[in-house]
Amino acid sequence: MRIVSLVPHATELLFALGLGDDVVAVTHECDHPARALELPRITKDRLPPGLSAGEIDAAVRASVAGEGTIYELDTKLLRELEPDLIVTQELCPVCAVTYDEVVKEAEHIVSCPKVIALDPTTIGETMGDIRTVAAATGARDAALDLVARQRARIDRVRTAVRSAEKPAVAAIEWFDPVFTAGHWTPQLIELAGGIDVLGLPGEHSEQTTWDMVAAAQPEVVVCMPCGYDARRSLQEAEQFADQLRAVGAGRVVAVDAAAYFSRPGPRLVDGLELLGHVLHPELVELPEDVSGALEVTL
Repeated sequence: MRIVSLVPHATELLFALGLGDDVVAVTHECDHPARALELPRITKDRLPPGLSAGEIDAAVRASVAGEGTIYELDTKLLRELEPDLIVTQELCPVCAVTYDEVVKEAEHIVSCPKVIALDPTTIGETMGDIRTVAAATGARDAALDLVARQRARIDRVRTAVRSAEKPAVAAIEWFDPVFTAGHWTPQLIELAGGIDVLGLPGEHSEQTTWDMVAAAQPEVVVCMPCGYDARRSLQEAEQFADQLRAVGAGRVVAVDAAAYFSRPGPRLVDGLELLGHVLHPELVELPEDVSGALEVTL
């Protein structure tokens, strides 16, 4: 089978299911696992490099109002590859090439590829995506094994923090303007032994104000700007140190959002283990292969 992945979390899932050898192209943002970096890039970013958080937000809003995405699909390469399956998403209008564009383009490919969209908004739905990909690729046994391992890791964290005090947590997904994390993140916080004071499970991330963040009185603020690694998250947090200081939280940390929170793939469980360690370091050990949080000095 020849598979094209048009979203990073799909790429991660395909490799986790042992289908890496079937993947013939990925997006320019697919950086995990390392083998994905060796594959042809079938998309590119339309935004110039070096934009600030505010400039990126403005560009994204303008794109949604106009062309609908900040990414460009290499349609010539897609036709040449003649895939049997294209995996994309519909959830975020700017996180990937639009679903409608992909479906329209697939109609002109000789191989008549099947197009599936992975659009989870909860942890449970990410597990459903594993089954969806398995059904489309015949990877049933690998899917059952992956689901079992994911659930076992989730249960270990949940059991470890079951009797612990639950700190109030605010997850910041963007800084200018300020957004609080939604979708699966509130669930991760709850499973990790915290209480999300701003986000709602399964709901979209929501634009808010720093006054609203402060009014929620979080004890811990987790900075996870969408698509950024831990060091870039730390840099963004430091630029908004005054606003974060005014929130009054006892602790502010920056995490690798791109790896563990922005993408609803298998590594969300790594994110859960990371959050468990951040909130309850005496109860949840950080796995060796998971990058820790960086403390933000205010």
